[in-house]
Amino acid sequence: MQGYIINLNKVKDEDLIVTILSQNSLETLYRFYGARHGTINIGFKIDYEIEPSSKSTIGRLKDVIHIGYTWINDYKLLRLWQNFLSLFHKHLKDAEDIGSFYFDIIENASKEWNRQNPKRVAIESYVKMLEHEGRLHKELNCFLCSMAIKEDISLIRAYLPTHESCSHTFAINKEALLELFENKSSLFLNDKEVDRLWNVLLEGL
Repeated sequence: MQGYIINLNKVKDEDLIVTILSQNSLETLYRFYGARHGTINIGFKIDYEIEPSSKSTIGRLKDVIHIGYTWINDYKLLRLWQNFLSLFHKHLKDAEDIGSFYFDIIENASKEWNRQNPKRVAIESYVKMLEHEGRLHKELNCFLCSMAIKEDISLIRAYLPTHESCSHTFAINKEALLELFENKSSLFLNDKEVDRLWNVLLEGL
């Protein structure tokens, strides 16, 4: 099986509880500490096997092979990637049937991560996710006062639109935001707007 590590918890003697997003499921597995084990971390894509446990409801993670990215040695890219992937754990941990959508979103993002500003890749991926979940608000009515937004738009968590005067946050150019929402393209967003949307994204999916 292949999947992305989206969460790690250390337990006794440096053993780990590992959460992996695979193509069709979310697995929580136990990994015993050992000198022969390679290092794993949040954001890594791995090939692995699951060994059922007779003593626990959590299976054992075994035969792990790290599938590297071409940009894996670029610390800045890796750090942004880990920040992005760690958001999926809280969002999906209680989901019963996740299908392949989230795995595919991450898979596609990993291929684009070093080809353009990775924050743009994450933002575009997130908008696709919001649309998939039925949470993308294209009607542009203020979430706080319910009135139509006619000028530039401020976004709060989950990219909910607000008037700049209502949320007192940095405004995004309306035409650039419509391009993002309609065509999933951040092309017309400037770098300051991208940084704002990235920081909103980090508040949670």
